[in-house]
Amino acid sequence: MLNGSESIATFVIVLAAFGILAWGYNRAKSYGKLGILAWLQSVVLMAPWLIFFGLFAVGIYLNLVGILFLLIASVAIYIWLGRQLRAAGQEAILKQKATERLKAEAEANFEEKQKEPTVSDKEGASIEIMPIPDEEMATIKEIFGIDSFFATETISYQDGAIFKGNLRGEPDKVYSTLTQKLEEKLGEKYRLFLVESPEEKPVVVVLPSTNDPKPTTLIQKNLALVLAIATVVTSLEAASLLLGFDLFSNLGRYREAIPLSLGLWTILIAHEIGHWVMAKRHDIRLSVPFFLPTWQIGSFGAITRFESLIPNRTVLFDVAFAGPAAGGIISLVMLITGLLLSHPGSLFKLPAEFFQGSVLVGTLAKVTLGSALQQALVDIHPLVIIGWLGLVITSLNLLPTGQLDGGRIVQAIYGRKIARRTSIATLVVLGLVALFNPSNPIPLYWAILILFLQRDLERPSLNELSEPDDARAAWGLLALFLMLATLIPLSPSLAGRLGIGL
Repeated sequence: MLNGSESIATFVIVLAAFGILAWGYNRAKSYGKLGILAWLQSVVLMAPWLIFFGLFAVGIYLNLVGILFLLIASVAIYIWLGRQLRAAGQEAILKQKATERLKAEAEANFEEKQKEPTVSDKEGASIEIMPIPDEEMATIKEIFGIDSFFATETISYQDGAIFKGNLRGEPDKVYSTLTQKLEEKLGEKYRLFLVESPEEKPVVVVLPSTNDPKPTTLIQKNLALVLAIATVVTSLEAASLLLGFDLFSNLGRYREAIPLSLGLWTILIAHEIGHWVMAKRHDIRLSVPFFLPTWQIGSFGAITRFESLIPNRTVLFDVAFAGPAAGGIISLVMLITGLLLSHPGSLFKLPAEFFQGSVLVGTLAKVTLGSALQQALVDIHPLVIIGWLGLVITSLNLLPTGQLDGGRIVQAIYGRKIARRTSIATLVVLGLVALFNPSNPIPLYWAILILFLQRDLERPSLNELSEPDDARAAWGLLALFLMLATLIPLSPSLAGRLGIGL
């Protein structure tokens, strides 16, 4: 058996995975059978990796046939659960329609006896001045009804107003109805948001369209260009250092660094294309990417802003997830291809301890290279380096904080309250890692960049109440799990037991 110090990395990953699954189960219970089935899909999706890493931790590593068997079995069970979920969903829909019909009849009777209040006029309270003109405010109130949103109180908010009340239907349907009515009456002058109040109750927020996200200015575009050029330089410098020379001291050797730099840029561009393609699919405008140069790994990726309002949390998830998915898949393919192509005499010779820096990379290297990892120096193909750097950059952007891709994914799946908590927790963890491992400056640099540039959550979606489906939630959990597996290192003693290093 392994003691705690020997298996700390694997323990953290497994603990985090089970913590995520436990959180999902607690969240799923409130949805009954549908929620449990959806949660089981998440379990099935993560099970192959948990089994693989668990066996790996005790010195048992599967060959490619075993890995494929786990993946195929997982997919088959996932599809079967999906069919059960759809069948249960149809039954739930029929029950819901019957309940809604009875509820509507009761509310209609109630409406006949009570006049609809729209502005709070408690005795002794002063009249609140609204930023929206009275005539337009009266028009806005006309969009509410007993079959959509029953407004009971109006509060001034920024340049618009908050309408408190009761939601009388499915969020998607109610939002569509209210938005259509608002556009018919006032055109594009106002935007309607269906969000959750601090008291966790649905409210409607109406704001002028002048508050929409602003397009990128010429100065910002010039800044993006400067940052892109700087990232080209830092990627060449990082590549040259990997090749054993300093670019600025040996400018004549810049051609040697170009192939590695191009490989890194392939991953960076794939990441941004993933965002752009998904945004285009949902008719969302994105800003130009602001690349973040760094000497250590070439780049931290790029900052991309939303230049249009996000319709719902599903769209937020899709756009946020597409970038890491594209960049991560290409990185993983490069890494595995490089490991398979590695042989004695390959271009790079790395210390075997190098593969202790990541549970995921160390696992894949052990499966493909086997006993070669027990030598002092391991010959590897350049694609291994490029793929590993790509996975690190992708994983840094998947950290669940602020407006990083990971923060947006958590906000889309779990909402703003949970996203705010994970943001704080992630920054604390980065600070602790930087404190206890000062030889690695990347956590400190990344934490500083997040604090100054990306710490705030993404602005609320127009329909903040509708959650992404369970398949998206499962893929999001898998992405966060693989992020941890990439960034958490193996302990030297555990790596030694597994045959990684001397």
